[in-house]
Amino acid sequence: MGITITRRTFMKVAAATGAAAALSSTSAMTALAATEEPQGADVKRVRTCCRGCGKMECGVWVTVANGRAVKIEGDESAFQSQGNCCTKSQASLQACYHPSRLYHPMKRTNEKGEGDPGWVRITWDEAYQIMHEKFTELANKYDGSSMFGMGGTSRIWSMAPYGALGTAMGGSNNKYTPNQVCKGPRWYATGMVSSNAFSFMATVDRPRVYVQWGGSGELSNYDDSCRTVVDCASTADTYISVDPRKTNVGHEADIWNNVFPGTDAVLALSWASVIIENDLYDPIYVKKWMDAPFLVCQDIEPSGWTLPGRSSYDIKTRLLKESDVQEGGSPQRFMVWDSIGNRLTYFDSETGLWEGETWTPTTEGREAQQQLPPGVAQGFVPEVSGFTVEDGFATEIDPAIFGEFEVTLKDGRTSTVRPVWEYYREVCAEYAPEKATEICGVAPEKIEAAAKAYATRVDPSTGYGNGGIQYMLAVEHAGNCVQNCRTIDALTAITGNYDTPAGMRGPTTFNFDGELVGSMPDVFGAGPRSDLPQIGKGKFPLYDTYAPQWSDAETLMEAAHTGEPYPIVGGFCMSGDFMSMGNSLYNWEALKGFDFWVVADLWLTPTAGAADIVLPVWHWLEVNSPRKSQGSSGAAGATCRAVEPPADCRWDPVITIGLFKVQGIPWSPGEGDEQWPDWEGVCDSVLRGTGKTWAQFAEDFQKDGWIDCKKENPEDWGMYRRYQTGALNSGKPGYPTPSGKHELWSLVMESTYEDGRYNLPTFIDPPQSIRSKPELYNDYPYTMTTGRRIPVYFHSEHRQLPWCREHWTCPRVEINPNMAKRLGIEQGDWCWIESPSGKIRQVADLYYGIQDGVINCEHQWWLPEINAAGRGFELVGINCLVDRTAQDPCVGTSNLRAYPVNIYKATPENCPNGNVIPIGYDGQEMIHDSSDPRLKEWLPDYEIRKEA
Repeated sequence: MGITITRRTFMKVAAATGAAAALSSTSAMTALAATEEPQGADVKRVRTCCRGCGKMECGVWVTVANGRAVKIEGDESAFQSQGNCCTKSQASLQACYHPSRLYHPMKRTNEKGEGDPGWVRITWDEAYQIMHEKFTELANKYDGSSMFGMGGTSRIWSMAPYGALGTAMGGSNNKYTPNQVCKGPRWYATGMVSSNAFSFMATVDRPRVYVQWGGSGELSNYDDSCRTVVDCASTADTYISVDPRKTNVGHEADIWNNVFPGTDAVLALSWASVIIENDLYDPIYVKKWMDAPFLVCQDIEPSGWTLPGRSSYDIKTRLLKESDVQEGGSPQRFMVWDSIGNRLTYFDSETGLWEGETWTPTTEGREAQQQLPPGVAQGFVPEVSGFTVEDGFATEIDPAIFGEFEVTLKDGRTSTVRPVWEYYREVCAEYAPEKATEICGVAPEKIEAAAKAYATRVDPSTGYGNGGIQYMLAVEHAGNCVQNCRTIDALTAITGNYDTPAGMRGPTTFNFDGELVGSMPDVFGAGPRSDLPQIGKGKFPLYDTYAPQWSDAETLMEAAHTGEPYPIVGGFCMSGDFMSMGNSLYNWEALKGFDFWVVADLWLTPTAGAADIVLPVWHWLEVNSPRKSQGSSGAAGATCRAVEPPADCRWDPVITIGLFKVQGIPWSPGEGDEQWPDWEGVCDSVLRGTGKTWAQFAEDFQKDGWIDCKKENPEDWGMYRRYQTGALNSGKPGYPTPSGKHELWSLVMESTYEDGRYNLPTFIDPPQSIRSKPELYNDYPYTMTTGRRIPVYFHSEHRQLPWCREHWTCPRVEINPNMAKRLGIEQGDWCWIESPSGKIRQVADLYYGIQDGVINCEHQWWLPEINAAGRGFELVGINCLVDRTAQDPCVGTSNLRAYPVNIYKATPENCPNGNVIPIGYDGQEMIHDSSDPRLKEWLPDYEIRKEA
């Protein structure tokens, strides 16, 4: 008799046994590049933090034999990754000892173009002298802002382009940083309406309902480790996947909302409509901590006050204020209708208090009630604070969120006013399920099922919701990112999932002095400052009121081509690339025209192909650096050196500090060389708040493992509902927004756009959708999405690692088999993908998990095997198809997906010189087969480190 077990039950059992296995040894993969472990007495294990991926802090052990790293496996103390060690982590052994890695500073000797740059080795002193002379020359000839720092996906320690590099290049105000397309829009949106970066969800708390929206973290340790994502999906009572394609773990979803690319806001508003109409919202949070009861008065001119801060500007709003109904009244007191007293009352954003409220931080509560991994602290959940006398109110009130009310203005006129909630409700009703389906493509019954499952509390006795929403990069890439993020943020808020267990918690707090090591000097204000405005101002109104941290990448590259609004002539790239946003072909031409360009990296990347100077950096196996969770994982630890750095390689912050020194700009306080610390001095500076030196902290970490920040920081990270304690708003209850509330009606947006178009979370059609530009679909009838995660790659990384490349040799385009049959495309065929802006080739991968009419391409491909300056990016890189002028109207984020393309089979007749397989500038075919002998040329070279 067979055992009867459901697939979902099997997943839960597998998750438990898988976690147990992860806590034991994880063997390195055996592949063509496998090597025998050295034997000898000098064997040690180093506890450290992997950087084979992007933002996640996966704890690993590195085994070192005779000074050589031979094995990487999961660290059982790392509760945030649970002993996980993925393919990319293990392949780091090959990156560290790669023969094509940069080992010395080099300078170009040939003209810029597609051919060989003619690199020659130079010393660090020569490199610094050249940089000093050229950066000074260009700053004097043009201005410091004629140069910029270019960054990449964070390695924590390669973040100088986000701040310090501008200071070292004549005080430039410009930064080309991928947070414009990667998490930045989420942080920016939440910064406007709630608290910065509260787009992070505490999946480590294990939500009862897990919503994975536009991402596949099970394949790439990004916001969370692969292990955590799989556990959430398999152990949650309900798992909901929102994605145009069926993701790997999405096959196990209870509900799949297969949203059409670029229409995420429609779906989010539709969920909200269901939640509101079924009374599934959290009434206390909506009324007390959101601006939902604030009254909108259409009969007054917008007015307010000047808001100081990162961008001082005037708040101008039609929300009813005390100054509108009373002479001498405060413009910061927002009027609300009290349903109990049948009268106006107010909330004072300056004090953070309601009329008649006496506030003290909440101390009553209880421990959270989550199913957590062993040893992880639950955290403290304060009791809900309402509007009663027991909550500190002189008399009980009940702010109205429904209805309309007649008020008398200070000039004697009467006006009918309505709460913000009514306006939000109306916007959501425009996208009720039966209407939303026409745009987003999700069946009405599936929308309703998902919304009810998310908002209906599995265990009401906890007093909090089922969890947040793990929304990822897809919502930021369709040319409507800020409003997309606001619609999803509002969903999590109205259901009571803000700063609650498994909810939206923001960045982990711990007593490090800054998490981005080396991004900014310890001495602020030193060095020159440019008077030219940040690129993007004038084009995007928000850059003048609530300026983002980045310059607009598209305008920056356009300025490099045209000299307008002022010339862009060079800069410094640190572990970044030009292929992440905008049109790659256009950006490449800009880089080739620069007067002076420096790149610090592990490899000769396409971006390095346009450089005048290249600088070699440490691999993560060679780095010492404090580490803290960027997201809500709540872990603190360190990356600890496993092997000695080779040859002339240097740590990114030390490279930046060396540039400061040659430019005569102090990095740290002190006299003489104290002003320019070494790597240990940098780490000591970050650890000041812990009371430990780097040596002490690293020793404790090796012995005790990862720190649970809930335990070590109980008054902040160990405390939920911090909007009740004052921890989020400089000691006042509420949020650090202009209104002091979690805003549905954004005062920043209203003060920026007089027509009110973005006051509320709304849907903006992608700039190249079938509705926005139907004429494009005559020649480009299919919609392209991209950005899916690949088990062996991370964005543009790892294409030269044999273990990775032999598993995934070519870029693939997913296409529905029915669509492929009509087009005469078969599995494995090379295909042309074409847009009005460019064309490239990828290999067909037939998949029923992508709907007919949509294709899914892979991003950030380049070909290290191609011996040309651009390394073949133009052959296979999907961002060669991007319309560089299609941008988010608020912050300029590139429209990287959800745009029209054509796809057809590549044949000898339609390919250059009859070569169906892409061939580079050097006449070589790209690697497209795992038996290609060139893969063996990339095997680790252990002697080259000694020779170098």
